[in-house]
Amino acid sequence: MLHLTLRQLKVFEAVARHASFSRAAEELHLSQPAVSMQVKQLEENVGMPLLEQLGKRFSLTEAGRQVYDLARRVSDQIEQTEEALLQLRGDTGGRLRLAVVGTANYFVPQLVAAFREANPDVTVSLTVNNRASVVNTLAFNERDLAIVGDLPTGADLEAQPFMENHLVVIAPPHHGLAGRGRIPLERLKQEVFLIREPGSSSRAAMEDIFVSHGMSFASGMEMSSNESIKQSVQAGMGLGIIALHTIALELETRRLEVLPVEGFPVVRQWHIAHRTGKRLPVVAEKFRAFVLQEASRLVPLPRQRDVLGGLLE
Repeated sequence: MLHLTLRQLKVFEAVARHASFSRAAEELHLSQPAVSMQVKQLEENVGMPLLEQLGKRFSLTEAGRQVYDLARRVSDQIEQTEEALLQLRGDTGGRLRLAVVGTANYFVPQLVAAFREANPDVTVSLTVNNRASVVNTLAFNERDLAIVGDLPTGADLEAQPFMENHLVVIAPPHHGLAGRGRIPLERLKQEVFLIREPGSSSRAAMEDIFVSHGMSFASGMEMSSNESIKQSVQAGMGLGIIALHTIALELETRRLEVLPVEGFPVVRQWHIAHRTGKRLPVVAEKFRAFVLQEASRLVPLPRQRDVLGGLLE
């Protein structure tokens, strides 16, 4: 009979998820030797190695994968039990664990603030990253819900669209195409574009747009944030394709302009997602329902005089 402790499973789950003893120790507020000792004791209890060394890195053995799956399921069950007990106790609070892609972070704080106004006892843990990292946080059960744009192919997620995501071409006001009438899509072949890093939903959407029209684009620079792209476009380093929600201030202050390019804006959807089969904590389910019902009302699209009025109507 195995004699596994919750502490051992919790430590091993963190080590396996991070693929790092030091990062697991940091997360759990333990020393690295203490983490190593817990994993060693777990291996002794199992009677088989759970990790195998590959140079400076390690991977899970088959026994390690089985124990990791068990550790994740135990963690889920503990969280669900905690939520059930809170409900029985009449506790209206809870912890909302939310991950969002960087582009969505321009409007998600509005949604969270409105949700907390109606649910003041709720605490929120929010992480912001690119799409690939956000999806991983769901897969590893680090977050309960995520807000993303387009869903990656093959992702084991349940997702519901809740709001339109308008992708537009942006330029500085002094650009040669600014202030013109309708611009043929083919004209963009002559322009240099500033793009996001691989793994970003903005990058994936941009590539899809050009591929769907049988076109390629010239990349002037790869950047890790929407803010970097906006600043660089303002400086005249190239054009960008970006979500309309991210440029409200720049349109208001005339630092950027939306170009009326043929086929734009490209309308995608924002999604709220969770891992397939996951039983959401009560607070996460409440937030999901809130977003589906209220997001479109709480987050209006910004507009640019003389351009967006015609494009969006």
